[in-house]
Amino acid sequence: MRIEWSITKKRGNLRPTLSYVVRLEEHEKALALPEVRIVSTIPKPEEERQEYCYPSLFERAEGYCPTVFHVLEAPSHKGHSWTRTLRLPWRADNAYPEVEASFRRLRDAMEEELGKADASRPMEVSGTVQTSVQAKSMLAPDLLAERFLRLAARAGTPRQ
Repeated sequence: MRIEWSITKKRGNLRPTLSYVVRLEEHEKALALPEVRIVSTIPKPEEERQEYCYPSLFERAEGYCPTVFHVLEAPSHKGHSWTRTLRLPWRADNAYPEVEASFRRLRDAMEEELGKADASRPMEVSGTVQTSVQAKSMLAPDLLAERFLRLAARAGTPRQ
């Protein structure tokens, strides 16, 4: 698996955006992995559709404490790689250490699923079942009688 991400922000009161893509390798897809989601430690800004945040509002307000966090996800084995874009809260220092930490948690969750899938070992079982001795002994008298009757019928038929 490969997780690629980037954060971009324009100058001013504009909020940054986080874009990421998760790509599974073929051997990981072959294990039929499920979709994996985690709740990250990346704060989800209030009014996240709003691409800007003015001073003293929302995350820039005195005493602000985030209460909602972004969900990070990786596709299942059937899913295609897609780019997700998330809005981040405005920060004066442009530091987002929780982003890398959250992607490490997503990776760990994916590796846990990989381990579970890998632990389900391959198998191939085949066999045969035949008529039991008891059934054969039960059927034998009738089968023998039928054969004797056929032989007797043939013996009684005149040859030409």
